[in-house]
Amino acid sequence: MLTTEQTGRYELTYIGKQAIDELNTYLFRVQPKRLERGQRQFEGLVWVDDRDLVIVKTYGKMVAQTGDAAQKPLFSIFETYRENIDTKYWFPTYTRADEIVERQSGDVRIRLTIRRSDFQSAKPTAAPH
Repeated sequence: MLTTEQTGRYELTYIGKQAIDELNTYLFRVQPKRLERGQRQFEGLVWVDDRDLVIVKTYGKMVAQTGDAAQKPLFSIFETYRENIDTKYWFPTYTRADEIVERQSGDVRIRLTIRRSDFQSAKPTAAPH
């Protein structure tokens, strides 16, 4: 969602320190410097572990310059937690979203929860000769 190579496209604003469970984190507001047509970009909050300097939580939405209001996604705000796996990698293990969909028959609340587990490291394969 947000990589080191992409940070130049974003305005990062340091908000302060915040604890998440047993982690001490730096909290940043992230927003695109400018919307790029056809590119989905992240806008929201990012929590970065103060020891490993990796993203441990994100809360926000994907934004894009489409010019088409019909392109509105069903879920606009996502919250994702990352977890340290094998002491080397941080993987997204939990994502949730909660949205109200307006219908003629009445509003409907839709909740999305994605849990990821059993991560495995891929073994490098030898290149063909």
